[in-house]
Amino acid sequence: MGPRTHKTFCRFCHANCAMEVDVVDGKVIAVRGDPQDPAYGGYTCMKGRELPDSHNSEHRLRHSLVRNADGAFVETPMDQALAHVASELRRIIDTYGPHSVAVFMGSGGFQNSAAMAASLSFAQAVGSRNFYTSVTLDQPAKVFTTARYGKWMAGPNTFSESDVALFIGNNPIVSHYAPVGGVPPFSPSRRIRDKKAQGLKLIVADPRESDVARLADIYLPVKPGEDPAMLAGMLHVIISEGLYDRNFVAAHVDGFDQLAEAVKAFPPEVAAERAGLDKDQLVAAARMFAGGSKGCAVTGTGPEMAGHGTLTEYLVTCLNTICARFKQEGEKAAIPGVFSPYQTARRAQVAPPVPMFGAEGMPKSRFRGLGHLGWEMPCNVLADEILTPGEGQVRALISVGGNPVVGFPDQAKMVRALDDLELFVQIDPWMSASAKRATVVLAPSQCLEREDITNLSEWWHEEPYARYTEAVVTPPGDCIDEYEMFWTLAHYLGLQMVLNGGPLPMDRKPTKEEFLDLMVAGSLKKPSEVRKDCQANGGAAMVYPELHPLVEPPDESAFHRFDLAAGEMPAQLGRYAENRATKEGFDFRLISRRSKTRFNSIGHPLKKLRAKTTTNPAYIHPEDIAALGLKEGGLVAISSPHATIHGIVKASDKVRRGVVSMAHAYGDADATKDDVRERGASTNRLVSEVVDYDPITGQSLQSAIPVKLEPA
Repeated sequence: MGPRTHKTFCRFCHANCAMEVDVVDGKVIAVRGDPQDPAYGGYTCMKGRELPDSHNSEHRLRHSLVRNADGAFVETPMDQALAHVASELRRIIDTYGPHSVAVFMGSGGFQNSAAMAASLSFAQAVGSRNFYTSVTLDQPAKVFTTARYGKWMAGPNTFSESDVALFIGNNPIVSHYAPVGGVPPFSPSRRIRDKKAQGLKLIVADPRESDVARLADIYLPVKPGEDPAMLAGMLHVIISEGLYDRNFVAAHVDGFDQLAEAVKAFPPEVAAERAGLDKDQLVAAARMFAGGSKGCAVTGTGPEMAGHGTLTEYLVTCLNTICARFKQEGEKAAIPGVFSPYQTARRAQVAPPVPMFGAEGMPKSRFRGLGHLGWEMPCNVLADEILTPGEGQVRALISVGGNPVVGFPDQAKMVRALDDLELFVQIDPWMSASAKRATVVLAPSQCLEREDITNLSEWWHEEPYARYTEAVVTPPGDCIDEYEMFWTLAHYLGLQMVLNGGPLPMDRKPTKEEFLDLMVAGSLKKPSEVRKDCQANGGAAMVYPELHPLVEPPDESAFHRFDLAAGEMPAQLGRYAENRATKEGFDFRLISRRSKTRFNSIGHPLKKLRAKTTTNPAYIHPEDIAALGLKEGGLVAISSPHATIHGIVKASDKVRRGVVSMAHAYGDADATKDDVRERGASTNRLVSEVVDYDPITGQSLQSAIPVKLEPA
C-alpha cells in the first residue's frame, strides 16, 4: 500500500511552514513544503525537512524516566511519573510555599500551540511568581518594553507594502524570527528579492556581512554593542534635516524635544566613529530610511543581547514613530491575528499607556531589583532564586522544552543551580544536556502526533491566515501532549487551571480542541470553527479576508500620545554617550549568530543536521588569524573576565576585524577543548548575569562579549 499524504504544518520553529507529510503504516516517511499554500508556496527549511528523523529517531525518548534511590533513571509509565511529580510538588509547596515552584517555557515548548497557556496557567494555579520563558533570554525589550513609549492600535507598516526597510542584526534568511513589520518568515530570501525588484531600498546593520546583508543597498558593519550610537546618529540626521513626519509628531508624539536634545550628542561624525562606520554611509542610510513612505526598522536578537537592549529598542521605536511608519485610517490593519484572544479596536491612534515595569504591586524577584516583565520573571534571576536560601527559594523547576544548561548565562552557575534543586522536571523528547541532570524526564508527543493551531506564527501573517491541523500519526510508546501533563499535575494537586476564556474542567481531561477554544476565547474565529473549515478544505489552511479588520478613525474621548521621554529614556542615551564600555586586555568582541542547522538548542541529535554541523566554529577575520598566530581549523582559546572556552578557527572576511562570531546553544557543561570538534562550546559560559545586564529587563550580556583570543 502506498503512502497516505496529509496536509499539515511544521513546528520545528515558530514559522509554522505549510507541509505535506507522507505516512506509511503509521510512520512518517517524508515531508515537503506544500506548493499550494497561499502564504508559504512550498517553502521549508533544512531543519523542518528533518521531521521524519525527529519522529522516528532511535534516540528519541518514548517513555518517561524517573531517578531511583541510586540515582539511575528508570523507565516509568506516564501516569506513575506524573503522580510522582505531583507528590513531590505537594511536599515542596507544603514545606516552602508556592513560590518554591518555578516553570520555564523554552524554545521546544513554544512549538506546541497549547504549552505556553498550559504552563502559565499551571504556575498561576500554584500561586507562584516564578514563571519564566526564553523570551527574557534574548529579546525582552522587543516584546515587553517598547509598549512603554506608546503602541499604535492599527499596527506598523507591513513588509509587503514597504518601500524601505532597516534590519538591525536580523538575518531572516537563516533565522525566521522577524517582528511585526519585518520580513515574513515565508520564503524570506525570495520575498526580499521580489520586493527589491519592485523598488524596495534595504539597509542592513550587522557586525558581520550576513546572508541578508549581501542583498542590502546600504550595509552598515556596526561595531558589536554600538547599535545605539548608529541609531542616535541616524535620528540626529533625520531630526536636524527635518526629514521626520512633522504633522504626525505634532498630532501624536510627546517627548520629541527631549529626544532631539539627547541625540545632539551624536552628530554623524561622532556616531560614525563610535559605531565604527563611514560617516557618509551613516548619513545616506538615515536619509534613505526617512525618504521612504512606508517601512519599518526592526531588530534581531543580537543587538538586544549586546548590552544595551532596552536603549536599542527604544531608539528603533523612535525611528519608526517620528517617521510615522504605521497603518492609517481606512487601511487594512497590520496583523489581523485570527487566533488572538485580545481583539481590540484597530484605530488610527495611540493605545492607552502600559505600566512601567517594576511598578508598585507587580511581583518582584529577590535579586537586583528586578521583577515581572508582563507576566514573567526575567530568566537571569533564576539561578540565584534557586541557590539562595530564604523565603521564596525555588526548590522545584519544570522545564518545558527548554535547555537551561546551554541556554542560560553563566553555564557553570546554572548547572550548580539545577543540581541544587529538590525536583527538576525536564519535558523533552531527547536526553539533552539539561535532561541528563533532571530528576524526572517526561516524554512528550512531537508535532506531527498532535493537534495544533497556527497561533504562534500569527505575528507575521499579513492576511487572516489560520489553520487547525490534525495529528497524522500516533505517538510511540507512552508520550502525551504537554497540556495533558500540566492538566494531570493540577488534577492530582487539586488545583483549578484558568485560561483566557475561564476555568478548565478539572473533573475530566479536556480535549485539545476544548483547551484551544478556551485558550483563545474572544478571537476572530474559534479554533473549533477553523478546524471544520480546514477539514472541508482537505486539511489545507484557511484565509478569511472578510475577517480582516479595517483601521477605524480615532476615538477622541480616549486620546493618548506616544511618550518618547517615558521612564529612563532618553536619559539612558546620555549615560551611554558618557560611558564607553571597555575591559582592559579583552579587546575582541564575541558576537552570537544563528546556525542554519539548529533552532537554538533544538536539532543536535538529528543525523543529517549533525552531519552538516558538529560544532560552532569561531569565525575570525583572516588578518586577525594571522596577527594572533592562529591556524585555520586549529583551536583558539576564547577568554572573558569570567571563563575560557575553546573554538575551531574558521576564517571569514564577512566579520569585522576585532570580532569573533560563534553560534550559541552549543556545548554541554562537561564539554572541553578535547571534544569541541564534536560538541562545540557554550558561549554563555563566558558571561555573568550579575555583572553585565540590562537594569530594566535584567537581560544578561550574551553578545558583544569582551574577550581575548589566544592559540590553544
